[in-house]
Amino acid sequence: MLSLQDLFLTPIFLAIFYVVAYAIRDKFTNVYTRPYFIRALTLKFIGAIALGLIYEYYYGGGDTTGYWRHASYIQNAFHDSFQAGLKLMLTSGGTYDPQTVKYTLPMYWYQAGSSEYLIVRITAFFGLFCGNTYTVIALFFAFISFSGVWAMYLTFIKIRPQLYKELAIATLFVPSVFFWGSGLMKDSLCIGALGWVFYCFYKGTIQKRSLLFCAVMGFFFAYFIVLVKVYILLCFLPAALLWVFNENSARIKSPLLRVMAKPVLLSIGAGLAFFAATNLTKGDDRYDLDKVGERSKIVSEYLYETSIKQNGSAYTLGEQDGTIGGMMKLVPQAIVVSLYRPFLWEVKNPVMLLSAIEALVFLIFTLRIIIRSGFFKTLSLVISTPSLTLCFLFAFAFSATVGVVSNNFGTLVRYKIPMMPFYLAGLYITQSMSVPRRRSAAVAQAQKSGGRLVPA
Repeated sequence: MLSLQDLFLTPIFLAIFYVVAYAIRDKFTNVYTRPYFIRALTLKFIGAIALGLIYEYYYGGGDTTGYWRHASYIQNAFHDSFQAGLKLMLTSGGTYDPQTVKYTLPMYWYQAGSSEYLIVRITAFFGLFCGNTYTVIALFFAFISFSGVWAMYLTFIKIRPQLYKELAIATLFVPSVFFWGSGLMKDSLCIGALGWVFYCFYKGTIQKRSLLFCAVMGFFFAYFIVLVKVYILLCFLPAALLWVFNENSARIKSPLLRVMAKPVLLSIGAGLAFFAATNLTKGDDRYDLDKVGERSKIVSEYLYETSIKQNGSAYTLGEQDGTIGGMMKLVPQAIVVSLYRPFLWEVKNPVMLLSAIEALVFLIFTLRIIIRSGFFKTLSLVISTPSLTLCFLFAFAFSATVGVVSNNFGTLVRYKIPMMPFYLAGLYITQSMSVPRRRSAAVAQAQKSGGRLVPA
């Protein structure tokens, strides 16, 4: 997977990416966010390269290796016949073609509707520009992922401008997120796509600006998530719709009209969320609501047994009976395991140690806020603040989903990264609203100078 070609081409493409980044930085930053732009991008690049090195030399292979190898078959097809390569790029997988069969036979992900094969095609596309050089392709993934994560950061600081530094930590500098969410993996593109969906939701439905742009971009990235990891959208949409309706109902000036409109808006939002949840997965054996309990049981047992055989970092929440009710019983434990585990004494390898330290920080930070402000005051604040409702509702729903299924800390640390920026951002916003503190120096300076905190 890694070769001398990586050593020669990676510095060249890194230079190109940095030239592009410096050229566009001023358009997407201001005086307060500017210092974080290049730093965050650099961490994404480091994460992308480090991920490849760890999978190559520590794990001895993995999904990222599979994507690259599958893409190499498509590259071989292009070398032999442009038409054959183009067919492999345009098909969604699973179709038989005499012209391409010799390339598709070794591809175990070449199946109808395979999300893995979609990532393979994206990998092969970027490989056309760099001779299928693994590290360079990983940099492309990191750059695309960064665009979405930066959009997520801009959205959060529009919601709470006083916390530009804290929200940068939450969205850009969490180690697990920039490590597992940067390389040649599904997770990198999915967290980037989620950032863009979040940005488009806020700008289009709450700010009500750039409506056409937000509609097109929001639909594009939401559709990508549906194709790759639809459960991310299933957890995000209900929380996002509730957020949008709460924000808009709060802007109704008449108290009477606001009280009358809120149940109507909430009913519409709940209806849309239910429609989305039942129709996005209809016909999909993996996520169809009628089969999700059975599927969860099969996947969790497989991951647990595999981890045990490989002396991995397995955990269990108890027996699943293959029903949705059986899954729901495990939700409280699943939320705890996703947010606050592994504990330090459960660590079995250096990679797991990073996740354990982050989980400990999350636990201490959460308890600190609750102890300082009081449980009921904190709960009341979360319920009454639409942005906090979004952050924690999505984080808890997503934590429950991945916690029930994973049964392996190594798998869980990758699966849970989409919710981590939202949970940590929610904690920072809650702290700023509930704990008396001095105003941010940035806000004071902005008010004094008349400057703006976020780009228009």
